[in-house]
Amino acid sequence: MIRAIKTVLTKDLNLELRTRYAINTLLAFTGAALLLILFALRADQLDPLPKSGLVWIVILFAATAGMSRSFVYEVEQKTWPMLRVYAHPTDLYVGKLIYNFLFLLALNLVTFILYMVLVGLAVENLFYLASGILFGALGLAAVTTMTSAMISRADRRGAVFSVMSIPLLVPLLLILTRITQVAFIEGSDPSALNDLAALVGYCGVTITAGVLLFDFIWDE
Repeated sequence: MIRAIKTVLTKDLNLELRTRYAINTLLAFTGAALLLILFALRADQLDPLPKSGLVWIVILFAATAGMSRSFVYEVEQKTWPMLRVYAHPTDLYVGKLIYNFLFLLALNLVTFILYMVLVGLAVENLFYLASGILFGALGLAAVTTMTSAMISRADRRGAVFSVMSIPLLVPLLLILTRITQVAFIEGSDPSALNDLAALVGYCGVTITAGVLLFDFIWDE
């Protein structure tokens, strides 16, 4: 199983390094969105509370713009039947999930660094910030991986992907906004541990649902 997961992960990493489709798409989208927020909304002059939440909106739409190709590319290149022969459904899902998690984790780190520099945010609690970035990437990866598999053989995949994934990501976005508020503004709040537990639970539920449901998507 580990060898199969590693093979899927290595294939996707090599493919992305060769084409750089997702990298270029997400960097361009993120850079444009951050500049729009800075100049159009004057985010550097906003109160700290809205500042702490805007960054997740940027990351959310960047993820929905670039992560839909996780399984769509396999269908377009006609490699889906080959994967059905050589990979178990769970191995394939976990390999894709790890790739998307690593990619989104890097996106979160870059976006937060640029955002904090542009709008002048200071970190009050590094633990909550690191937890939000880490589990935020994991939750985004779990939802986008499963949604990408579900819409991979549908028409107008881009629109369907956004319509299906954004409602599932709204609870995640609300939790992450609260955790980021504590990390940037409040510094410490005992009740924030409940939000952190909810974040971990969200990731656990979505990953478990993905593992259980992917066999049915695979067979269809």
